[in-house]
Amino acid sequence: MCGRLLSPESAERYVVRIEAFAAEGPLEITAEDLARNHREEIRRLIEQLSRMPLDQVEDQVYRAFRFDLCRGCHAVYLSDPLGGGRSSCGQRADGR
Repeated sequence: MCGRLLSPESAERYVVRIEAFAAEGPLEITAEDLARNHREEIRRLIEQLSRMPLDQVEDQVYRAFRFDLCRGCHAVYLSDPLGGGRSSCGQRADGR
């Protein structure tokens, strides 16, 4: 966060790993699920995905990040991991 160069041997280095992935769907299969035309849904999904950039497709499924932080940046990160409680979509974390 501060741009300080940290060596792998540094005792003052903290590793932060973040994973973002799509949440699983419902675990219950209904009669409606079984009656749907899954082949048509898969065909539409493949067509839709083929028009999207690969990195955008990957972002919708799984992304992992790793950050090496100095002691000061680590403390700042721990005090506010999501950066102020407001997301980039404009919603507040408390729903207001």
